Amino acid sequence: MARAGLRVLYLIDSLGMGGAELVLHETCRQLLRRQVEVRVAVLQTKVGNPLREAFEALGIAVPDLGITTLRQPSAYWKVRRAVAGAAPDVVHTHLEFANVLGTLAARRAGVPCVATLHTIESPAPGSRAWLRFAAQSLVLRRWCTRVIAVSERARTHYLAVGRLRPQTTITVYNGVDLRRFDQKPPETRRDVRRELEIPDAALVIAAVAVQRPGKGLDRLIAALPAIRQRHPDAILLLVGDGPERPALETMAANLGLSRYVRFAGVRHDVPRLLTAAAVFVLPSLTEALPTALAEAMAAGVPVIGSAVGGIPEMIQDGVTGILVPPGDVDALAAAVADVLDQPARVGELVRAARRLVETRFDAAANVARLHREYLDVCGRRN
Repeated sequence: MARAGLRVLYLIDSLGMGGAELVLHETCRQLLRRQVEVRVAVLQTKVGNPLREAFEALGIAVPDLGITTLRQPSAYWKVRRAVAGAAPDVVHTHLEFANVLGTLAARRAGVPCVATLHTIESPAPGSRAWLRFAAQSLVLRRWCTRVIAVSERARTHYLAVGRLRPQTTITVYNGVDLRRFDQKPPETRRDVRRELEIPDAALVIAAVAVQRPGKGLDRLIAALPAIRQRHPDAILLLVGDGPERPALETMAANLGLSRYVRFAGVRHDVPRLLTAAAVFVLPSLTEALPTALAEAMAAGVPVIGSAVGGIPEMIQDGVTGILVPPGDVDALAAAVADVLDQPARVGELVRAARRLVETRFDAAANVARLHREYLDVCGRRN
């Protein structure tokens, strides 16, 4: 006899502090409220899988399957055993390795499979990255029940470049829990600044991102001298960590900016930190849909982002934020300085941004849509 409830097995490459991992955590939290039985397994551990504890706090154990590469002889069988052991109604995969192995294992087990594409990849033909991209595209095109892109731009990219099937490839935006970004007590801003040794009068430029090259954080550091020429009290707050952090710290030191750049590292209190920000900047060079940008918009911080990927689906230039050309340091510096120059305009931007987040990027609404997709692929109806 079939279960009355719904059981979903999530497979993800690892549990770092990236956008995909944070989105999965919020998805699980929302689904538990909807009485969905949730199980999660990771293919491997990277830098200690810092988000594991957050999943365990939800009552979700997270086994590590010990898979390091797609070519590992036992990789498929480990995933196959995980699927069989969970006996799910749906397998939902996140990130490249999990998308390939999880889709194949679910298909073989006769279980509907859903895969989410969190990035927009255009690897050089013939490169190792291209081979992985081609393998993922082939598997998703032929055997995945439903493919989710996190933005319309990502969807059209994978339809064209990955040749995915339009009838099974949909867009479901990432969402944020709006209640986490409700107004904080007035003393929060003061406490954050004291903790990070930021003067009360400083104008804080915040960026929250995994510190890797595609995020363009080096451009933001390069823009800081020009910003400080117009606003000498400007300080840059970088929240997150990643492989580029040592290079970013060296760059700040070489430009004589170490006193004006705060590296806060990985943090679990982003809503609290954002109370100290005068502007939020995400200078990405490639991006499918950055959840951190939606968080800043929900928190009432004016936002500036690069006109790449799905960011224009979040920022309507001059209405919900400011768009700049990717990689253009001068344009980035001018946009930040202009926002800091015009406090009266900020109110209009943040109100429009909050309205957009409430209608397009609300986690509760977007997970409800995801739940309906699960029921559909299982042959059930609401």
